[in-house]
This record gives sequence, structure tokens and C-alpha cells, in this order.
Amino acid sequence: MTLTPAQCNRVLVLQGGGALGSYQAGVVQALADADLKPGWVAGISIGAINAALIAGNAPDQRLEKLEAFWNLTSSATPATRAPSNDHIRGFWNEMSAGWVAAFGVPGFFMPRLPPAMLYPPGAPQAISLYDTAPLKETLETLVDFDRINAGETRLSVGAVNVRTGNFTYFDNTKDRIRAEHIMASGALPPGFPPVEIDGEHYWDGGIVSNTPLQYVLDEAGDRDLLIFQVDLFSARGELPKTLLEAAEREKDIRFSSRTRLNTDVQMQIHNTKAALQTLIARLPPELHGDVVELLRAFAHESSIAIVQLIYRAKLYEGNSKDYEFSRVTMREHWQAGMSDVRRSLRHGDWLNLPMTPGTTTYDLTGDGRPDVNPP
Repeated sequence: MTLTPAQCNRVLVLQGGGALGSYQAGVVQALADADLKPGWVAGISIGAINAALIAGNAPDQRLEKLEAFWNLTSSATPATRAPSNDHIRGFWNEMSAGWVAAFGVPGFFMPRLPPAMLYPPGAPQAISLYDTAPLKETLETLVDFDRINAGETRLSVGAVNVRTGNFTYFDNTKDRIRAEHIMASGALPPGFPPVEIDGEHYWDGGIVSNTPLQYVLDEAGDRDLLIFQVDLFSARGELPKTLLEAAEREKDIRFSSRTRLNTDVQMQIHNTKAALQTLIARLPPELHGDVVELLRAFAHESSIAIVQLIYRAKLYEGNSKDYEFSRVTMREHWQAGMSDVRRSLRHGDWLNLPMTPGTTTYDLTGDGRPDVNPP
């Protein structure tokens, strides 16, 4: 039976990006409104936190818990209005980010007192600027880890083993997930401390790859998937004009490049499998055997549709955009996520097209038209 994207297993792939993560919450809200709830959520860093809030709550409670988390983390600067002038707004955002750097984020992290450099080498407090104990309390309040481990929604989060440097995924189909697994995925050094799990220490998965897309593709098996890939950094951008713009551009490229690489690799794999299928079809029957059957199995392709949703920063957002946690900016990011999903669904014909073997990528947010139903 030929399936359409709407009938496939739905996966939500969430990139890391700190304060930009409220964009992902807006995506979740708009997908729920369209009855496109995911059965599998994979995340890195802030994407792992959002993923846990999704998988660790009943579908009718997810938005409430996402909003509780983002209202808590933006409560230090709760203003709901900001300057309309881009230049002044840029300064306003930098002041907000500076407040976070100095005093931390409620329910997330707080500065070490005394600071890390006053601790002796080897002390756990000596290797990070902030203490993430508040995040553990927040996760255990807002996330039902028993629900996660019951496996109703699959959850996968990526982290890096500090000792070996190897990338590791914690997956509720293989591991019993605790708050520490989510914290490990978001433990970006030197800001945050590594998190110990079963005798090993882990840092933020974004050090190696800021997107869990390749893990999802590797784990897909023979299943047909509809993947909503939600990225918080755009690979494309203008040539910088200042040092601050250069720092921002470097960060965008560093945290977005794996997404582009994964897509390119997937296309190469598709072309290779298509060529192998053509070769097998041309082989005479007398050459068929175990080796050909092995090649035939390798050449088999499931059908995968990837819908790309990429947050595109405003002109006034600079290098601090991933730690600028003001309430007004959080709401802007949230609404941008909702708007981008609505733009993608505006081109709704693709949801009913027959799926073809291989990977099809959609980026449907660039029509330039305003959101028809602004939140």
C-alpha cells in the first residue's frame, strides 16, 4: 500500500539553541492544532528539554507544561513590550542577555558563588561557570519520567562522553530515562557542568552534532517517516561587517552545519541505492544468489519526508540570541514557530502526495505571505 506523508510515522527532530528553543514550542502548538502530533521526539540541548516536556506529558497537557517552562525561564525579564526601532531593540536585547550572563535564568541555571576559579583543580565546581541544579528541580516538576519510560512516545536525546569524546544517545526504547539524561544533553561547557550517569560524565550533544536527524535516519529501519526537522540556527547568512557579526555568523554555521551535512549524505545514500537497484535488475538470473540478495536488501529504501522548519533571526538579534531569555523575545520566537508551521501547511497538497522510496525534503516557509491566523 502506498502511503502519504500524513499517514507515516511522525517524528519531531529538535536542534539545540538555548533561548531560541521557544520557537520549537510554537511548532509543537501548531502541529497539535493540525492534528500532527509526533510519536517520536528526538532532541539535543534545549531540544532535549522540549522533547522531555513533550514525551513526559499527556498530549492534552504538553502545551501547558511547555508554557510553564518558558514562562519560568523568562520570568527574570517579564516585560511584554520592547522598542520597535531595530537599533534600540538590539541594545535592549544585549542588556537582557547581559542580565542572564550575570544572574542566570530562573528554573534553569544560576552563577556559581564563589566563582569556579576559586575552587581547587579537580573540584566539580571548578569546571563550569553556572550551577544547573535548578534545571533538575524544574524537570522533575514538569516532566513525568514514568510516562517517558512507559514508552508511549519515543524519546531520544544526544550527549557527548567527556572521557571518550564519543557521541551517545539515550533512548527510552533502550534506557531508563531520568532528569540527568536530559541535563546531560544540555550541559554545554564551560557554562554548564558535565552530568554523571552510571559512572561516566557527559556534555552537551551539540559539541559533536547539534541535530539528532542522523540518529533518527539510522534508527528508522523499514519504517516510512514524516520528520519535522526544527532548526534554531540558519546555515545561510550575510557576510559580517563587524566582529560581533562575525561571532554570530560563526555560531550559526557551527551549529547548523550538521543538518546540511546529514541531508547531503542522505541524498548520496539514495543515489547509491538507486544505482545498485538498477545494476541488480540488469544481472542475468544465473548470477543471482546470496550475495545479490544481500545487496538487494541493502538497496531497499523506505520513504522519508523531511519538513524543514528553520528559525531565521531578526536583524536586531545578535551573537547573544541563544541566551537572551526575555519574555517578549520568548513570545516572538514561539509565535514564529507557529507561523512557520502554518505557512508549511498552507501548501497542504504535499501531505496527500504518494510517498516514493528515498528521502524528500520540503522547505515551505518562504512564500513571503503573512500568517493567516496570527496567534
